[in-house]
Amino acid sequence: MYGSESGTVPDDSERTAFRRAEKKYKLYYEDTYKSSKKKRKPKPVDLSQVLDFKSILESYNQKAVLLPGIVPVQCGFDGPVFSIENRPGFYFVPGALSVEEQCQWIRESLTIFPQPPNRTNHNAFYGPISDLFSAAKERKVLVAEGSSNSECSSAVSNGDADRWKFFEEHEVSSKGNSGKSVSASVLLRKLRWSTLGLQFEWSKRNYDVSLPHNKIPDTLCQLAKRLAKPAMPPGEEFQPEGAIVNYFGPGDMLGGHLDDMEADWSKPIVSMSLGCKAIFLLGGKLREDPPIAMFLRSGDVVLMAGEARECFHGVPRIFTEGENAEIVPLEKQFSDEEDVCVLEYIQTSRINVNIRQVF
Repeated sequence: MYGSESGTVPDDSERTAFRRAEKKYKLYYEDTYKSSKKKRKPKPVDLSQVLDFKSILESYNQKAVLLPGIVPVQCGFDGPVFSIENRPGFYFVPGALSVEEQCQWIRESLTIFPQPPNRTNHNAFYGPISDLFSAAKERKVLVAEGSSNSECSSAVSNGDADRWKFFEEHEVSSKGNSGKSVSASVLLRKLRWSTLGLQFEWSKRNYDVSLPHNKIPDTLCQLAKRLAKPAMPPGEEFQPEGAIVNYFGPGDMLGGHLDDMEADWSKPIVSMSLGCKAIFLLGGKLREDPPIAMFLRSGDVVLMAGEARECFHGVPRIFTEGENAEIVPLEKQFSDEEDVCVLEYIQTSRINVNIRQVF
């Protein structure tokens, strides 16, 4: 589902309305042959048709005015929840998470959620990796077993002792490395997903209840139950059983898809946005249906239940360019020296935690 930016815009031979929207908002760079990729400027993109629920909320609070098709839902939250008339079962909760809550879940997404037995995209090649964020912070290197001197005292097993171990950077260089190795910081940047609770099997597109797993942390469960209320059938309580955490870097996108592997679509997916601002596309039941584009900011929550579960959706763009990322409150919270690694990560990243009731 992930993709990345390319230097030039491909031929406009689109097949569906959803694909056209993805291409419209995807990150492309200006054509410059002499400058490096880091210095290239993003191509301008027309954002005039992107719904901005932050502005919608401000207008509603000040003047009780809403755009056509946007409906307020009162459900006991501190602020209004918005629905879209032609997308039943879709709810947008702007600024649902406080800055403090955002910081908490960013930290846990980096330090706790990728921990075994939770699986990540790295498992297929490296096996389970423990303490990846700490290793990146300490500039460690993951070395294939037998590629370096196994007597290095600081080696930390990553849970797959027959294959890979973390070593201090200076030890790898001093001992010499004739085999495979990769820095923990590179692995952190290449982290694309982790799974909590019941483990999702990507190759089979289902939940494998036989895989080792821990229950979703109770604090996350309680938060999800509270946030899910606007989309729940009357008299029922959301039961968080699984979650997928997506990690986006510069140029990453999540292609249009359906989340259709849960048993009961009347129960919502609770999706929390953290970090850099993104564009979210909410399509219809067919890829030919023109999607609605909207901004997702850190702290926003989206709910999709019922008919909305049948709608194609995706993330074609995240914004990492300075003020466009809109993460100043997070930067202030992560200004302490001990949080410098979290700050450096979140300045160019977006994290999406989406919690599901599986059965």
